[in-house]
Amino acid sequence: MHQITFYLDFISPYAYLAFEELPRALQGLSYQVHYKPVFLGGLLKHNAVLGPAEVPPKRHWIYRHVQWLAQRNGVALDFPAVHPFNPLGLLRLAVATDAQGQPNRYVCETLFRHVWVGGADAGDAQRLATVAQDLAPVQDPGSDAVKAQLKTHADEAIAREVFGVPSFEVDGKVFWGLDALPMLRAYLGGDASLVGSDADTRWNRVQGWPSGIPLRSA
Repeated sequence: MHQITFYLDFISPYAYLAFEELPRALQGLSYQVHYKPVFLGGLLKHNAVLGPAEVPPKRHWIYRHVQWLAQRNGVALDFPAVHPFNPLGLLRLAVATDAQGQPNRYVCETLFRHVWVGGADAGDAQRLATVAQDLAPVQDPGSDAVKAQLKTHADEAIAREVFGVPSFEVDGKVFWGLDALPMLRAYLGGDASLVGSDADTRWNRVQGWPSGIPLRSA
C-alpha cells in the first residue's frame, strides 16, 4: 500500500479542491493518506516567493479559475469574507486534534469547509471557537507543543522540496498542485514513464539541468 503525505494549508482554494478530488482521482488504487498542515506563508518566505494573492492580476485569475473548477467538478465553493487571511489558528487547531499533529480526513474536511463553504469570515474568533469545540482537540491549539509540531511539518516539507500546497509526497517524490493528481495516479498505478530506474533517472536529472539565468539556492 502506498503511503501519501498530503501537505496542505486551509487558506488555499487549490488545496481544498484537491482534497475534495483526491478520492475520485485515486479510486481503485491502494493507498493511505497522512495529512500534514503547513503554513503556506512560511514555505513561500523560505523560497523568496510572493504569495499568489499578493500579485493582483494573478489573484484575480486564481479566483476566477477556482470558481470555474469548483463548478465543473460539482464542489461547493464560496469565497470567505476576506481572503487571504491569517490561517495559523486553523492550522494549529488541525494539528491539535492529534497527539502526533496529523489530523484525520474528517478534521481536514471540517476546516476546509469552514473556510470555503458559506462565505463567512474564516478568521472570526467566535467561529473558530465553535469549530474547535466541535473537533474537541486533544492538545491546546495555542500551546508551544502544537506550534512546534506545525513548524516540524514545515521543516519536513522544506527538506523534501515542498514549495507550495497542495503537495503530495510518496516514495520521496513530490507532486505539486491540483493538476498533478493525474500524474500522481499514474505513478501509483505503475506507469512506466514514472516508475523504474530509467524513470528515476529522468526524474532526478532535472535538478542538474543548466540554467541561463542565476538561480537562488534553497
